[in-house]
Amino acid sequence: MSVPQTPHLFGASTTAAEVIDGVDLHGRRAVVTGASSGIGVETARALAAAGADVTLAVRDTDAGARVVARLEAELPPKSGQLTVGRLDLADRSTVAAFVAAWHGPLDILVNNAGVMAPPKLIRTPDGRETQFAVNHLGHFALAVGLHPALAAADGARIVSVASIGHLFSPVVFDDLDYRYRPYDPWTSYGQSKTANILFAVGAAERWADDGITANALMPGNIADTSLARHMDMQQVADFIASGELALPPQKTVEQGAATSVLLAASPSVEGIAGRYFEDCAPSEPVAERAGAVAGVAPYALDPENAARLWTVSEALVDQSSTLPT
Repeated sequence: MSVPQTPHLFGASTTAAEVIDGVDLHGRRAVVTGASSGIGVETARALAAAGADVTLAVRDTDAGARVVARLEAELPPKSGQLTVGRLDLADRSTVAAFVAAWHGPLDILVNNAGVMAPPKLIRTPDGRETQFAVNHLGHFALAVGLHPALAAADGARIVSVASIGHLFSPVVFDDLDYRYRPYDPWTSYGQSKTANILFAVGAAERWADDGITANALMPGNIADTSLARHMDMQQVADFIASGELALPPQKTVEQGAATSVLLAASPSVEGIAGRYFEDCAPSEPVAERAGAVAGVAPYALDPENAARLWTVSEALVDQSSTLPT
């Protein structure tokens, strides 16, 4: 598989501010999910600093309002406007309400929010396993709902924040919700992150004629983030010690947001779609998980997997009845 190259010398240590330097986004509108903490805040900061009007789509609107107040005090003059919208990706009604409230074109959608490795199985109110529901299905419903707004923009971009964790599992279509196999927090996380990549592959294929590009990314190993709020840290320590989990070097939050910002706004990736990036560059395929601290599994970029996931996701999002809990 040929891998597209980006012309700029960005890399693992590049920050979001460095990526956005010299980019003018005035007149553009962006939505960043999960923008009340971590790389979501830094992604919103960078886009607004370049002039984009950014909506922080968050579960806790009070926390979002505090972020807006802080960023407004720190951003340079002529930055874009910041607003807050309520979005709980586990609650389909809030996704529908957010979509219904949106008017006009949307230039950038950053699907950034997520949950990682809760130690016990949790289901959403409609019976879905939480990681798959929040990390993938909620974002899928949001993007599909906002598709008319994205199509109305001139060259809209969708950014799907995935993870090297996708190497822990492909999408297991026959048991998405762990009803037939024992729940495992890491294969569940891996499945949801593979789904994030496959969504980008599917959206890039389906929406190309609308001028929409979609890509996925690994932000990096970032300690200062709320993503791990549900995790059992002793379990993580044991997992690392066992050799089952390999991690790349740590990044700062500012560095972690760089690849998201690159895909959202940089001219250097104009026209690139359906790819998985890390360290501000397209990833190379890997043949197995063992020891890998970078790269993308072939199953995560497979067009047939992407098409199947899209069909399944449409059915799950449209489902009116709930599964047993």
